[in-house]
Amino acid sequence: MTEGAAPERPSGGGPLSGVLVADFSRILAGPYATMLLADMGADVIKVEGPKGDDTRSWVPPMREGVSTYYLGVNRGKRSIALDLRDEADAEVARELARRADVLIENFKPGGLDKYGLGFESVRSANPGVVYASISGFGSGAGRNVPGYDLMVQAISGLMSLTGDPDGPPYRAGISVFDVMAGNHTVIGVLAALRHRDATGQGQHVEVNLLSSALTGLVNHSSAYVAGDVVPYRMGNAHPSVFPYEPLPTADNDLIVTAANDGQFRRLCEVLGIPEIADDPRFAGNADRTERREELRPILTERLAGRGAVEWFELLVEAGVPSGPINTIDGGFAMAERFGLDPVVEVGEGGRSVPTTRHPIRFSETPAGYRLPPPELDEHGEELREWLTAPQGDGRG
Repeated sequence: MTEGAAPERPSGGGPLSGVLVADFSRILAGPYATMLLADMGADVIKVEGPKGDDTRSWVPPMREGVSTYYLGVNRGKRSIALDLRDEADAEVARELARRADVLIENFKPGGLDKYGLGFESVRSANPGVVYASISGFGSGAGRNVPGYDLMVQAISGLMSLTGDPDGPPYRAGISVFDVMAGNHTVIGVLAALRHRDATGQGQHVEVNLLSSALTGLVNHSSAYVAGDVVPYRMGNAHPSVFPYEPLPTADNDLIVTAANDGQFRRLCEVLGIPEIADDPRFAGNADRTERREELRPILTERLAGRGAVEWFELLVEAGVPSGPINTIDGGFAMAERFGLDPVVEVGEGGRSVPTTRHPIRFSETPAGYRLPPPELDEHGEELREWLTAPQGDGRG
């Protein structure tokens, strides 16, 4: 682990305490990954250009004049603004890379080479570095194609799966593959750190959004690769399971996911139609899926007798997976109901910001929320002083 860590780091544990991360990433996939690492105790130095991360200007919405998009993926970090076209700033950046355990970047493949910050240059000065690159389409033939999530949703086939069967394709409501690639980057970095700690050898970890998308399409990818079937959108229906979709009730639609025979039987019992579970037309999942158009009206007739929330309570009590279709505020309210404490405060006093809790719970080394999302170059002076002071080899 790095000795001589960045100055005045707030105390706190976490499973990655002592790991120094040089964050040369922008917008979403990279900053999301580095935020998760910071939550787990890593010391993350966010390197920004003179104008800052693009998401600083992605408004509305805002909180006290700051983009909530930026706030959502940048807690736990320190910011230093460096113009890599300026040799003095580039040298500061190279020194940070030389001291880092991990460097994460999402420039166009090869984009950092001209500043002496490409993998080979950084590795020559820092052989143990874990250098993670995130791109849209890899460092080969797709290296020059810009990597935006919406493009990848289109190119990967996800949009062909999203929407009504007779309507246009739709994007997912979030930048799903940016988030997925960020998670894959964290997995790759942690695996490479394990290897580095065992052998002393760093390596280049490459993640691209299209590969994250294709593995993330899971059963649909397998349908094509293993079954030579090209899936298409089915609205909210599932191609292989029924019921596994929204069904109308007396007021609002309710998600019902009776994905095996036992769950289907319990569903029928709660709905007051236990004989349907013994009907040979609906004996197994394949039968129910094949005859979904026969089964759906039987279920919806019974569901019309109560509202969605009332059915939810009854079905969950009986062990049948279901759920109301909430807006985001309802989702947080449900998490509160289940004791998940989804909102935490990061920072103190006037800099305190509510943020979404880290998704992983550790029994011995819990995630921490020490630093609020930094202002542009908030820590630049102290970091420049640290990075330009003689430090031996900077790593101990």
